[in-house]
Parts: sequence; C-alpha cells; structure tokens
Amino acid sequence: MSRLLGSVRARATLGATLVVAVALVAAGTAVLLSLRSNLLGEAGTQAERSAREVATELAVGTPYADLSLDVDDRPVQVVDEDGTLVAAGEDLERITGTGVDAVKPQPAASPGDAGDDDDGDDDEDAGEPLEPGEIGERTTISDGSATIDGETEDYRFAAVPVETEDRGRLTVYAGAPLSAEHGAVNTALTVMLIGFPVLLAVVGWVTWLVTRRALRPVEGIRREMAAITASEDLARRVPVPGTHDEVARLASTTNETLAALEASVERQRRFVADASHELRSPIASLRTQLEVAAAHPELLDLDGAVEDTVRLQRLAADLLLLARLDAGERPADARVDLAVLAREEAAGRAGVSVREEGGETGAVTVAGSRGQLGRVLANLLDNAQRHARSAVVVSVRRDGGLAVVGVADDGDGVPEADRERIFERFVRLDDARSRDDGGAGLGLAIARDVAVRHGGTLTVHGGPAGGALFELRLPAA
Repeated sequence: MSRLLGSVRARATLGATLVVAVALVAAGTAVLLSLRSNLLGEAGTQAERSAREVATELAVGTPYADLSLDVDDRPVQVVDEDGTLVAAGEDLERITGTGVDAVKPQPAASPGDAGDDDDGDDDEDAGEPLEPGEIGERTTISDGSATIDGETEDYRFAAVPVETEDRGRLTVYAGAPLSAEHGAVNTALTVMLIGFPVLLAVVGWVTWLVTRRALRPVEGIRREMAAITASEDLARRVPVPGTHDEVARLASTTNETLAALEASVERQRRFVADASHELRSPIASLRTQLEVAAAHPELLDLDGAVEDTVRLQRLAADLLLLARLDAGERPADARVDLAVLAREEAAGRAGVSVREEGGETGAVTVAGSRGQLGRVLANLLDNAQRHARSAVVVSVRRDGGLAVVGVADDGDGVPEADRERIFERFVRLDDARSRDDGGAGLGLAIARDVAVRHGGTLTVHGGPAGGALFELRLPAA
C-alpha cells in the first residue's frame, strides 16, 4: 500500500478523487437543503391557502356544518378563543402539531354567550386586532402529523385567525402533506448515493489514465538514466518530448547536466593522464640519478637530483591545491592588502618592480585567503619572468568597487587566439621551451581558479611594453 501511495499517479488520482468527492458532498448537501426548503415552503403555502379558504367561509358567516373541511382529505381544525375545537374534518382521527389534539368538535356556545364574554379587549389580547369579518394577515406555520381515514402522514400546518360577527375570534388550522417533500428528498438522496460513487470512479479512472499519459515521458527519462548509470556511458542523452512543458524542460535540463558531467569527467581524465605524464618525468629522472649514484657514487648529480625533487614537490603541491579547489574549498575571510602582498612576492626577484597607483597603504584591500592570493601573484610573476626580456612591472590600484592587480612583462606577449587556452590545465604554448625550463602548465590554471573562488576574474591583454598584461580583479573589501 505504501509503495502504491509512493507513486505520483496514485497520489494524483487520490487527490483528484478526494477533491471531487468533497465538492460533490458539498454540492449535494446544498441541493438537498435547497430542495427541502423549497418543498417545505410550497407545503406551507398550500396549507395557508387551504386555511384561508375556510377562514373566508367563516368570515361570511357560513355555519360549521357547511364548511369545506374535507377537501383533498387534508386535516382541518377550527378552534375558538378558548381553544375548543368547534369544527373538524369528518375523517380526522388523530392530529399533532396544532396545539389542539381534539378531533371531535365540541358544542358551540350560543351567540349571546359569546357576546357576553366579549369585553371589547379580546382582539388585542389574542393577537393582531381584527374587525368583524376580517381575516388576519399573520400566519403561524408548524409541523406535525395527522391520521385521516386510517392513514398517517406528516403535515405542515398553517394557522390563520379570523374575526366573525357572531362567534368571536376563530383560528383555522389546515395542513398540507409533506409526502412530496419526503419523496423528492429521498429520491434525490438515492440518486446521489448511487451516482456519486460512479462519478468518483470515473474521475479516478480518467485521472489515472491522464496522469499515466503525462508521466510516460518521465518514465522514459528514468529508464534512460538507469541505463546510463548501469553502462557509465555519459555520452548518452535522455529523450526530450516535443510537448514544450515541464517534463520537456526537465529532460533538457537533465541532458545539460549530463553534458556538464561528461565534460567534467573528461577533464578529470585528461587531468589524471597529464598529471601522470608530468609526474613520470621527474620521478624517472630522479630514480635514474639515484640508481647511477648507487652504482657509481662519484657520478652523482646532486644539483640535478635536488632540482628534480623540488620540481616534483611543486607539482605535487599544485595538484593538491587544484584538488582542493575542485572540491569546492571556500577561501578564508581574512583582510588582505594587495599592495603589501605584491611587494612581498616581488621581493628578491630580479627585474620586478611594484607600483601602487593612487592611494595610501591599505586602500587596496580584499577579503580572502592570503596564502591562495599570494600563490596567484607568485604564479603570475613566475610566468612573467619566464617570458620577459628584462623587466616585469606589478601595478596595484582600485577601480570603483574592484581591486586590480596588473602584472606586465616586456616579452613577446600572448597571441589573441590563445588568450583563453593558456588558462587550461597542462597547456604550454612554447613548444620549443624544454620541460626543465618551463612549468607544468598548471600555474595560470591555478591562478584563475583561485580568482574565481574569490569572486573575481583573471584575464590577459596586450601589455604597454609589448608583452603580456595579466589583470587580476577582485571585489574590494
């Protein structure tokens, strides 16, 4: 059951069915209440009409024996001011709801007696004041039951007062049967009890089919992703439906993610291959020198062994830093004065000068890792010295909300077509440069990665002295 409810189709079907069920129950209740109210109102109107017909006969002086009390087999009572039943239908056997349970009329008082009991104030005491021969406007409605000729039914009763000239004030009770109301309400309820489940079943079935059709592309995406995971073939792509809806956008985004993942894995493979290749040379050279030294100590090239060891150490440090950057290591949030940092990195380097443009010390400050930013400047200076003919100039300045560090040399510069490629890992443009004189091709890649991690950029342009100008731009603190 839990597995079934874990399905989107099942939850959507259940949700739609519940919503429709609540709506149907609310609408059905409203319909039943409205139907019952209308039918009760109609029964009350019929009862009042019957009561007023008898009241009209009383108002014109019709004797009790000649009253129309048995029309349509409806219960009718005529009660005097004392609550005595003075007239009723012949077939009336039992009645409730009118306040007078008697069904057999009592002897009426003589007109003279009625007149003697009338002190002139009874009209106002009994209710609305009426003139002789006048029928009251107010009608009292009540519910009850009556048995007529052996058949018992529920009725709605209407009570209408009438003032007569010789018999005083009388009240006519007439009833209208509620069998039509009960029958209509029961019929409507039966229809709803039968129809609502059928309608809910249809809604659930249609929702299930529509949801299955809507989710069919998602199942295709899932199957393809499962196949990609099993085969580890990142070149495959999930099918994109032509519906231009959320599912199509999901498929497109999934393919973009797969493309980015494929590119990342490919970069990682190239990185591992290049790293293995770069590590192989100094390790092989160092091993050879150590083996020669073991056999012929007098032939040991100590300087070469130290140089290979240092080169191996630097390459290992570069690879570790790149691994930390790729893992998303966040830089520290320390305040770093770029002018001071530039002077520290330039100290002891021949032909390197530092120029701070516009401002006092501390004016060009950024937030970040002092060690990583120092590594960026060191790599840029190493690259500039490697290509410069005679001089390298480091400039530090502010440009609005940015701190800008420029490293310019007077070498041959970087061809415009290669100004982005040089920031790729293990890329060296000067094929004539030997591996011993040149780097491993990681310095500029590390510098740009660090710059990006600090929210900045690293670009290369033509320098003022004809060489290359590397500009590091970081958000100023």
